[in-house]
Amino acid sequence: MDATMAFTSGSPTPTRFYSSALLSLRTPKSLSVYGPWRWRGRGRPLLALRHRSQAQAAAAAAGAAEASHHDVVVVGAGIVGLAIARHLLLHTSLSVAIADAAVPCSGATGAGTLPSAPALMLRCFRLYGVGCNTSFGEPLASGFYLGWGSLCAGQGYIWMSHRTPGTDTWELALRSKQLWEELATEVDGQGGGGAREKLGWMRTGSLLVGRSSEELGTLDERTKALSQAGIHAEFLSASSLHALEPALSVGKDGGAMFLPQDCQIDAFQAVSLIEKTNNSYSSEGRYREFYNDPAMSLIRSDVTGKVEAVQTSRNILYGRKAFVIASGAWTRSLLHSFVEPALTLDIPVKPRKGHLLVLEKFDKVKLNHALMEVGYVDHQITKSNSTHIASESSEDELGALSVSMTATLDTKGNLVLGSSREFKGFSREVDRSVVQCIWERAGEFFPAMKNVSFDIDQNTQIRIGHRPYMPDGKPVIDFIPNLSNILIATGHEGSGLTLALGTAEMVTDMILGNPGKVSYSPFSIKRRFSG
Repeated sequence: MDATMAFTSGSPTPTRFYSSALLSLRTPKSLSVYGPWRWRGRGRPLLALRHRSQAQAAAAAAGAAEASHHDVVVVGAGIVGLAIARHLLLHTSLSVAIADAAVPCSGATGAGTLPSAPALMLRCFRLYGVGCNTSFGEPLASGFYLGWGSLCAGQGYIWMSHRTPGTDTWELALRSKQLWEELATEVDGQGGGGAREKLGWMRTGSLLVGRSSEELGTLDERTKALSQAGIHAEFLSASSLHALEPALSVGKDGGAMFLPQDCQIDAFQAVSLIEKTNNSYSSEGRYREFYNDPAMSLIRSDVTGKVEAVQTSRNILYGRKAFVIASGAWTRSLLHSFVEPALTLDIPVKPRKGHLLVLEKFDKVKLNHALMEVGYVDHQITKSNSTHIASESSEDELGALSVSMTATLDTKGNLVLGSSREFKGFSREVDRSVVQCIWERAGEFFPAMKNVSFDIDQNTQIRIGHRPYMPDGKPVIDFIPNLSNILIATGHEGSGLTLALGTAEMVTDMILGNPGKVSYSPFSIKRRFSG
């Protein structure tokens, strides 16, 4: 059973489900969703793109829907959708509406901070820009947290160490990191705790580590390439690495690449700050939110045939200039059921499930920097330079599990370990064997962990995410052919947080018809997809 809701984009703050009498507080099953594109509680599928006269007749039959007019309508309130709304509000005079079947992250809530028990059962926080759609489902065992979203975002990476100069996503990543840096500087200037308190901003630096002579050669080459691209990168021998990270063991043939300027943020706090900025424009009449209000169909003009509105369960949202669909892993299903069957476009974005293991106040391993093994890079991109993508991926069909060591400390001092990747559809089940693999993989790098008895039910959080995977490793940011005012922004996989601000800037420039600060062509629809 897929735990999904139509047209949401983001993931909730990991929410602890209690196994006591508090279970009676959970949301009734009538609000659950039993497929990726069914309306909550009624099992009604999304309607196809309709003409205005059809929409008016349907609205009259169901009871009048409230109509509102905006310049841009964003569907999906994850980190990408919210960032797009923010950039439009800050850098244009356009008005923006954002619609979501649930609610985005609200309040300064971090991964290790829990609200009151009733709120735990009834509140849902979304983020990461991965089209993460969820209902309040069945409770899990005590000690488990479920959070849907980009697993790389779950660790808060704003990194360049695992990126390669000259690849299609390089310039977008570089620009987006610059925008995050500028935002942190701006927040620091406002006082009140600054970026550390409001964004969880930490310049931890990143270490990309290897344990074999072959991996060491890869790291040496990567260090040289990043240095030539203007990134401060240092190559570290095993002894130099040990001086920086005494708890880490890579053997005599190992070493690392160190990027001291890489950063880490708390994704939940970042989303909260962005939403606060967006809401500051509400009093001017430039921003409105339509949450817990799933989109049902697009409405096309009877005269021009142009899409002119999104109909939700309770509202009709007219968009004078553009509509942006930021629905992550659900975009493919959305396009199949949200627009007319005659549209042959097939964007093969798929959910790539992952687990993260969070160890609360774990004092057996002390980290000074954020770490990632070099093997993580190998499964970032599969066909980065292809010009056309088949609808199916052989890796998707195999569903093979891969686990690479990643390790960070969050702002609460919890050790966050990852990460796994596998194709399991929209399954949200905790796989204990995968969690055990993550623990054991981390133990290969941190010997002290081998002397610790691991109990998955004690002082742990398990985060599960559905990354919006694209076979060529690149997001899709473009207008849909033949639907010239409908723009897609999806497929960021584990980089939704990192690329959010750059994507938002690009989408804004596209809507305004401006030349981009980063080339649009790598992210276009043309020549990439069948149809």
